[in-house]
Amino acid sequence: MSIITGIGKFILLKLLYPWQYKRHSRKPVQQGKVIFLEVRGSVIGNSLREVYRKISENGSYQVSCHFLQEGVGSRKENVKRTLAFLADMATAEYVFLSEANNCFACFEKRPETKVIQLWHGCGAFKRFGLSSAELKFGSSRRQQQKYPLYHNLDMVTVSSPEVVWAYEEAMGVPAQVVQPVGISRTDVFFDADYISDAKRRVRSFLSDHMDYQDKKIIFYAPTFRGDVTAAKAPDQLDLAYMKRKLGDKYVLLIKHHPFVKHLPKIPASCGDFAIDVTDALNIDDLICAGDICISDYSSLVFEYALFEKPIFFFAYDLDSYNDWRGFFYDYDSLTPGPVVKTTAELVRCIQETEAGFDSAQVRAFRDKFMASCDGRVTERILQTVGLRLT
Repeated sequence: MSIITGIGKFILLKLLYPWQYKRHSRKPVQQGKVIFLEVRGSVIGNSLREVYRKISENGSYQVSCHFLQEGVGSRKENVKRTLAFLADMATAEYVFLSEANNCFACFEKRPETKVIQLWHGCGAFKRFGLSSAELKFGSSRRQQQKYPLYHNLDMVTVSSPEVVWAYEEAMGVPAQVVQPVGISRTDVFFDADYISDAKRRVRSFLSDHMDYQDKKIIFYAPTFRGDVTAAKAPDQLDLAYMKRKLGDKYVLLIKHHPFVKHLPKIPASCGDFAIDVTDALNIDDLICAGDICISDYSSLVFEYALFEKPIFFFAYDLDSYNDWRGFFYDYDSLTPGPVVKTTAELVRCIQETEAGFDSAQVRAFRDKFMASCDGRVTERILQTVGLRLT
């Protein structure tokens, strides 16, 4: 099976996809043609949202969107969608990516086309790409060099000058490709109207599903475990214990990573305290509405730090996860909040915030890793790549 898969990958990435691009790139580039590519989703997601909105509302550009639905639909349909994207990309002036994809890694794009990776996460937390090549996670260095995932990128946006080194190391891209202009999706966190609407959406959802009574909102947003193709959700929180200790003052909203297919069941006895909102609520809305964040190794803590609220790290499997994937920074030094391994420790930390919370540690974390996120990132990205909106 691995031989067949290897041959199939070679045919697609080294032969079919380059052929498709090259034959369509004989045509001239169409000035003002802008393409947005979503690799997995079927709609424009958070990473592309603000740039897409600005450009499409302007009316000066010819905008199109492609949705590869990689890992979602059939392989045949994915190939068909990819071929259509490559034909369209061949005459585009700008291409914006939601995440990395190797469909155009094995040919040289025409220099008139600019490809911009609007990176989906902030900061630099978990290792990826070449930085994880010698670990259990991801593919080998040899495979990544054979099929370079980050080839043909003209610009990668990151949240702060502090993390440029990490992305250059992981992506193996030339100097100046990684630009600390900020992450576009964070602009909404500086928009008072968006924040107000997000809180309203979350509270409305709670009112529809439980006796909410204006309790404080804890949201738990862990990352997945294992490989992307077989991602599993952590299930070590003792929800019954949390309900007994915190249920009179708090509700718990659980948002698992979108790669996770099989979600852990919430005990029926905890239904008036904890709700799985993985498919029901947007993570940006939870970031705006949450009073407390619990995570582990997810980059969403960088965005949440913009609000200077309590963050707790439930890292019960820290040693094994570090062996599996690793971190760009020392975990204990990086995290701007208590690191705990048991539910009892976590509950005690949450209870201690009731007497007051000193945000200095979170604020220092924000200033270091989110320095370029100021509510004007989208405008700065458009200016940097030369897009003029009238």
